[in-house]
Amino acid sequence: MIKQRTIDKVFDTIRIEEVVGDFVDLKKRGTSLIGLCPFHNEKTPSFNVSIGKGIYKCFGCGEGGHAVDFVMKHEKYSYPEAIRYLAKKYNIEVEEEEQSEEQQLVHDRRESLYIVTNWAAELFQKTLWDTDEGKAIGLSYFRERGYRDDIIKKFELGYSPESWDYLYQHAKAEGFDDEYLSNTGLIIQKEGGKTYDRFRGRVMFPIHNMTGRTLGFGGRTLKTDKKVPKYVNSPESDIYHKSAVLYGLYFAKKAISTADTCYLVEGYADVLSMHQAGIENVVASSGTSLTTEQIKLIGRFTSNVTMLYDGDAAGIKASLRGTDMLLKEGLNVKILLFPEGNDPDSYIQKHGPKSFEEYVSQNQHDFISFKTQVLLDEAGDDPIKRAGVIREIVESIALIPDPIKASLFIRNCSVKLDIEERILITELNKIKLQQSRKRPSTKSEIPEEPTESQSALINGEATPDSPPSINANDLQEKEIIRLLLQYGEQPATWLENDNYPIAVLILSSLQDIEFSHPESKKILDIYIDFVNKQDLPENRYFITHPDKKISSLAVSLLSTPYTLSPNWNDDKRQIYVKQETDNLKDAVVRAIFRMKRRKIDERIQQVREEMKQESDPDNMSILLHKYQKLKEVEKETLDFLGTVISR
Repeated sequence: MIKQRTIDKVFDTIRIEEVVGDFVDLKKRGTSLIGLCPFHNEKTPSFNVSIGKGIYKCFGCGEGGHAVDFVMKHEKYSYPEAIRYLAKKYNIEVEEEEQSEEQQLVHDRRESLYIVTNWAAELFQKTLWDTDEGKAIGLSYFRERGYRDDIIKKFELGYSPESWDYLYQHAKAEGFDDEYLSNTGLIIQKEGGKTYDRFRGRVMFPIHNMTGRTLGFGGRTLKTDKKVPKYVNSPESDIYHKSAVLYGLYFAKKAISTADTCYLVEGYADVLSMHQAGIENVVASSGTSLTTEQIKLIGRFTSNVTMLYDGDAAGIKASLRGTDMLLKEGLNVKILLFPEGNDPDSYIQKHGPKSFEEYVSQNQHDFISFKTQVLLDEAGDDPIKRAGVIREIVESIALIPDPIKASLFIRNCSVKLDIEERILITELNKIKLQQSRKRPSTKSEIPEEPTESQSALINGEATPDSPPSINANDLQEKEIIRLLLQYGEQPATWLENDNYPIAVLILSSLQDIEFSHPESKKILDIYIDFVNKQDLPENRYFITHPDKKISSLAVSLLSTPYTLSPNWNDDKRQIYVKQETDNLKDAVVRAIFRMKRRKIDERIQQVREEMKQESDPDNMSILLHKYQKLKEVEKETLDFLGTVISR
């Protein structure tokens, strides 16, 4: 168990923009940072990071929290795993309550798998650098391929000897359990009890997750025997899902964000050579077909992708396959084919980085130009085939979610294909209509059950203009909590004693009000406890509260999707917009009076019910007097709020 003082130190040190910025490309907007949400698929940024408050909030899917929450959600870490990750990031020593070595190894299954894969990566590296076989075969191979030692070490490349149980024997000596070795795919266990290493006589390429931990491996044989598979990869496991991993992304994410473009290649060697040449914004699909999950990973850092492929037929087909998937996810796609017999690795090794970048700049094409040329070359002069080419290209354009981009590509396409733009637009609309008919209905499009407000409309109990049913009491209570969180520590400067905190004013004004919303009531009670001890809680107390409902409410109330443009409140333009902080008195006092009005309304309703049941004239007289007094107070409250009662 991690000691509380370590946890406190982590929370005191971490910066939300640095933690989230490792995974999401953030851009400045007003006082906040925005980016594409990593937790749901979106094309327009709705993911906000507040540096001052230390929180993130997505106004699209609703996810929000502090930096530790983000790491837990994004990396599927447990709370201790997230704390350890952040402690490592900020060079904070993790102090733990004493645990046995066995407990530390098996306390969490996923952590145990990570421990095993990271240990194996270290073993393969040591074997490469420190053993005769490793140096003679593995290291010689990498150096012959032209890789410098710093690149070999950076990517943690290694070597697995030509032995049936080299890794297994070392693992047993270290005390690792067969279950974890088998689940990570490092060993293979036969029914007869025979156990042997999966990787034998191969140079090893560790595959890292976004935080640099080893998920699995790719192993390349150095034998020329065609019966031996060239590559052997780790199987799927609880920590490794090849469809959701891009080789080299851990080393490339900052460069991709900075360059605002990503080079997509096929293999490990392409990534290594480009990094060695100083071109680091590159990732590989590792020989597998590109997946939606991989595309979404790229989309977190940039919307621009250049696909680099071999110039042979297989490379051309691979580029066409991947293009449509990238377009569907809203990315801008360019394609580059190298001269036949070359790939990114061989080209950059032969010609160097400067020539490589010049070649990319001069020969990359937008997907319309590329796809049109490739398909027209195949179709030749056959009019039927050419018509098919036109339809196929328009089908690709139909995948683009941005209508402005789609219209520009249609115009470009009409010129290249020498066909009227209106004909292409007609075909595009026809395809989009077919797509919408095929797309399954979602719950948001057709509710399984009508909502309460819809039922009222159907049954003639409401008009189409009726607002949806909202619990006004909950909204009022949340507004009070929002003011406490946002401004509780600030002085109520409109009072004679200007050292009087706003939180104390609110709490003293609402002593007779009982909250009904559970989480709002809990936060209010916490404030009362602190004030009784002559103290006020910090926002972090609620943001990091162990009760997730309390922390979620706090994050939600402290977040706003709106930021003021720097073009406003500007002396040059003389455009000024009032902010809530310009008149806190109005915001606070109105919120208090609304709550009091609610209490009065409840009491008036209660007296009305009592009057209906009362038959004694004397008691009725008392109730009428109460009712009149309550109505007078109600009128005073409404007059203050500027509300006119219409009968």
